[in-house]
Amino acid sequence: MTPDMQQLRQEMHDVEQAVADALAYAKQLGGSAVECAISRSRGINVGTRLGEVETVEFNQDGALGITLYRGQQKGSSSTTDLTPSAIRAAVEKANDIARFTSPDPFAGLAPEAAMASQIPDLDLCHPADQSAEFALQQALACERHALSLDPRIVNSDGAGYSSHVGYRVYGNSHGFLAGYLQSRHSLSCSLIAKSGEAMQRDYSYTVARHRDQLWSPEQVARDAVEATVARLDSRKIATAKVPVIFRADVANSLFGHLVGAISGGNLYRKSSFLLDHLGQQVLPSWLTISEQPHLPGALASSPFDQEGVATVDRDIISNGVLQNYLMTSYSARKLGLQPTGHAGGIHTWQVGHNAQSLQAMCRDMGTGLLVTELMGQGVNLLTGDYSRGAAGFWVENGEIQFPVEEITIAGNLKDMFANIVAIGNDVDLRHGVRTGSVWIESMRLAGV
Repeated sequence: MTPDMQQLRQEMHDVEQAVADALAYAKQLGGSAVECAISRSRGINVGTRLGEVETVEFNQDGALGITLYRGQQKGSSSTTDLTPSAIRAAVEKANDIARFTSPDPFAGLAPEAAMASQIPDLDLCHPADQSAEFALQQALACERHALSLDPRIVNSDGAGYSSHVGYRVYGNSHGFLAGYLQSRHSLSCSLIAKSGEAMQRDYSYTVARHRDQLWSPEQVARDAVEATVARLDSRKIATAKVPVIFRADVANSLFGHLVGAISGGNLYRKSSFLLDHLGQQVLPSWLTISEQPHLPGALASSPFDQEGVATVDRDIISNGVLQNYLMTSYSARKLGLQPTGHAGGIHTWQVGHNAQSLQAMCRDMGTGLLVTELMGQGVNLLTGDYSRGAAGFWVENGEIQFPVEEITIAGNLKDMFANIVAIGNDVDLRHGVRTGSVWIESMRLAGV
């Protein structure tokens, strides 16, 4: 074990003791139930532009959050000071607040039986050099290489490097107390290209738990250059109804809307287009989406959720049929269901695919739109109506012909999900939803 890991483990152990003290004191004050959580991280963010250092930020943050229940009355407070006196003061504040809140019959801890009984090592923490010298070297090398690759790259929006390590600790009055270490490193570069009087901007980035799994600065630079110059000489296109392929790096947003539609908060508020769809066909019968929360080293892996509920492998969609809603303990009680370990979000979704490359999908599509950028927030989860600004490439005869911009694509998510023709094997691993490019049978395209 490296000295950095030893130090982190000791820090986490000390915080676990602080959480235990807070839980014990809350019990002394007469709290019927209590939970405490803290996520702490420290690291560096640097930014460069045109060979000059723009920002160097060292940060360390994380507050202990305390929620105390007096029956169905709930009070919350937090403190960044983990001295015994500060913790006791925060617990007292939460207790005082609980005395004056209105009872909520659905408030409380997740069931004791749902707590994680084992905390597997998911290989989530790999500390790395967090010196300003190393961070700046990475960002400067990336931007410098990008600016040398193509004369059409005339300016830069900058490059950035970040490296953070930390831990999450959660405990409650069921006797659950556990934590895990985590890290995240990233490198990005944003460029501006020019052709005639027209200019375009695009970027690339890489992110991973382990620094050695990041793309090299040169690879990020090449990817950013290719993406940026490919957008030059973009055209507007006529309004039409055409097939649409969402490239993998934007396709994850489609399934992000699915996450929202099957999340308990939207369901008990009756604000989801997938209300009462459990056990129904919502995707094509060939498509399965599985959740794998214990996938080693994945960016969204976690041994337990923000309520201590065990995370488990499960099919969210099996052969197109919706198998699970995503429940916190609160939403589960509202809906008469069981919590599913999704307090705080999802844990590494694996979206099935047809083993086709993006190039093969374009060839099979023939004529249509390849979307590489989405803009705006025109998504209504109540109705499923979908309308967003987009940019990308026009495909004809199975080949990319030219870049397009200033268009709007529209449809309804329910229809879009049901009419997925294929999903590519170009899976993007930089997100909690791991998916390839997604081909939708038909969408409305508003152009000139």
